[in-house]
Amino acid sequence: MGTTYNVKYHSSDAISSEALHAQINDALIRINQLMSTYISDSELSRFNQLTAGESMMLSQETILVIEEAKRLATLSGGALDVTIGPLVNLWGFGPQKRPEKIPTQAQIDSAKALMGLEHIAIEGSMATKHIDGLYVDLSPIAKGYGVDVLAEILESHDIDNYLVEIGGEMRVSGSKLNGSDWRIAIEKPLSEQRAIQKVISIGNHAIATSGDYRNYYEEDGIRYSHLIDPETGLPIQHKLVSVTVVHRTSMIADGLATALSIMGTERALQLAESESLAVLLITKSDNGFVEYRSPEFDQLVTIH
Repeated sequence: MGTTYNVKYHSSDAISSEALHAQINDALIRINQLMSTYISDSELSRFNQLTAGESMMLSQETILVIEEAKRLATLSGGALDVTIGPLVNLWGFGPQKRPEKIPTQAQIDSAKALMGLEHIAIEGSMATKHIDGLYVDLSPIAKGYGVDVLAEILESHDIDNYLVEIGGEMRVSGSKLNGSDWRIAIEKPLSEQRAIQKVISIGNHAIATSGDYRNYYEEDGIRYSHLIDPETGLPIQHKLVSVTVVHRTSMIADGLATALSIMGTERALQLAESESLAVLLITKSDNGFVEYRSPEFDQLVTIH
């Protein structure tokens, strides 16, 4: 996944920390080998290398993540699209490097022609690709899935008090050893420094934050974000700079945070309202940052 992970827990049972660590490492290696786009012989990379009409058997884990990606794509009106790989690579945010020149409209249109979840057919454990060049990138939700897997490993050992974090995606349960809540800092969406916007507790939930203020580059005074709108083929340019989602699973929180970031403030608010989502949106204005907290966010979250 190209990032770090962090697991904290306490338990009255005499479980071996070394054995648990080994089990967690094995799970992360397995998920990487299934869904990484950076590993050339991962299951997902091998699927991406298929030509039109070819099929291959996929693991139940990869199928589960693809099916959830399809559900979130429908929910978000296409804002979350895991076939966006050709655009991600074109703009230089995938395994390939930053482009020497900003892509032309013709290049963007060519990349968009290779996209579409409707070009993947799954029957049982068999997945078929319908067009050449289709490239699936599960990174918007695979990291969250990894967090959920580690949480399930801990719970399988009757560990109810834990914090699991992979690359900023987090899920917590219970409390810290001293009995206090797990406290989570939400960053202020600043590119040039690290500062805290809020410190919160989320009970037994997962949390994910997405924004355009870390992974970007500038060319001729224009900022190009890694968050790309599948509809336009362009990096987002709107005023919604940070989205935090609290949900029962990390995979869904992860995917929703990305989708809402791409949708922009108005559409994100509409979806949060219609789906009763616990979200914190931060927009950029001439007078600084403006927050919106959904009623569900205020209900689930304790602000310190």
